[in-house]
Amino acid sequence: MPHDGSGPDTLRRDRGRRSFLAGQAAEEQVARAYERAGHTIRARRWRGPLGELDIVAERDGEMVFVEVKSAATAARAAEALTQRQIQRLMRSAEHFLGTCPKGALTPMRFDVALVDGRGRIEIVRNALMA
Repeated sequence: MPHDGSGPDTLRRDRGRRSFLAGQAAEEQVARAYERAGHTIRARRWRGPLGELDIVAERDGEMVFVEVKSAATAARAAEALTQRQIQRLMRSAEHFLGTCPKGALTPMRFDVALVDGRGRIEIVRNALMA
């Protein structure tokens, strides 16, 4: 029987593609916002052996690791960040800092950028610091 391309696998793939593209668009918006605020974007979707960093920005010698989350509402976007992801982000940031001249002595912070369905951005500075 021929497959018409409208089954659950196709729907799941289409939904995944839409999510991927929405995530890319959100990351682009957030990167532009950081640039407007005077940051230099050092990396986008940086991949290390321990995971990926959405955006690495720098301003006045401080590295800013930005995790971008997008959803219909900022609250929903915030809920999407799991403890496991936070641990992976921290390990990835440590690895990234190893490539910097000052290494672990580089001033840094973790921000979370929440992007809602209307494209509004809410940046939570130092979001992952205890």
